[in-house]
Amino acid sequence: MGGGPANWKAASWRWNRLQMLNLCGLPSKGGLALVPGRLGLGLIQASLFCASLLWPPVQAGSSTFIPSFWDPSHQLAKPDLASLHGLRFLTEDEYPPFHFALPDGTLSGFDVDLARAICTELNISCTIQARRFDTLVDALNEDQGDALLAAIRIDAQTRTKLDFTAPYYVMSARFAARHGLLASPATPENLRGKTIGVEARSAHEAYLQAFFPEVLRKTYDSQTALREALIRGEIDTIFADGLGLSLWLGSSEARACCGFRGGPFIDSRFFGEGVGIAVKKGNEQLRHVLDYALARLAANGTYTDLYLKYFPLGPY
Repeated sequence: MGGGPANWKAASWRWNRLQMLNLCGLPSKGGLALVPGRLGLGLIQASLFCASLLWPPVQAGSSTFIPSFWDPSHQLAKPDLASLHGLRFLTEDEYPPFHFALPDGTLSGFDVDLARAICTELNISCTIQARRFDTLVDALNEDQGDALLAAIRIDAQTRTKLDFTAPYYVMSARFAARHGLLASPATPENLRGKTIGVEARSAHEAYLQAFFPEVLRKTYDSQTALREALIRGEIDTIFADGLGLSLWLGSSEARACCGFRGGPFIDSRFFGEGVGIAVKKGNEQLRHVLDYALARLAANGTYTDLYLKYFPLGPY
């Protein structure tokens, strides 16, 4: 798998995709036999991921991949919009790059622009208001808004209070390493006996323990300490949240020390099912409308444009 980091990244995506196809019970091309338990992904994948693996991500340029969560061959029926004249989105303003306030107080971010794009696609008016995150569910139930677009994690707990669209973003985990190791595969076999930095008592440490049992884990008390150790060369590879790493690697704080090593790892048991737009329990009509709009934005390229705007060094 030579040819430099960019080629390895593409090959690594294919490697992870074949693993996930196998784990989802889907056929893998080329007759590759995969053995569960010796792979870098968990044995149980959320079913919502399985369908998205039947088609590849969109490639943008030489290094950034756009995740694909919508089946382009499955066209959702256009819902009846006659009674829908506007949408009131609620979000919060302290979680960049998803949603944050600019110095003049204007709301910005991936979620904010996604809300505006949904309303443009549906040709309806749109308002977006910020609330404290811990008040969003109550505000929705008190009819202060119609939908929550605030990077709300889909899990068993939130499902008891809210209904969700299909995910528009899924959490990934990534290895990052110093430049001399970027072309080296991040597989359980290749990392056997190697020292990997990870935040103590995190989902990422638990994941390494479960699926990379033969690596030597060196734990740090915080992400800051973990990243500083990588910069200093105290450790040459770390494992952490893909989004956090992508934002850090693209910033001056990383001091151009490092890059992603290998591809993304996705497992709902460790990293969650993803984030979706939340509506009131039982509001199937609005949920269908929002799912339709998201699929349309994916099909016409708007989702790709927004993704590249806010995630230029993609977490996948």
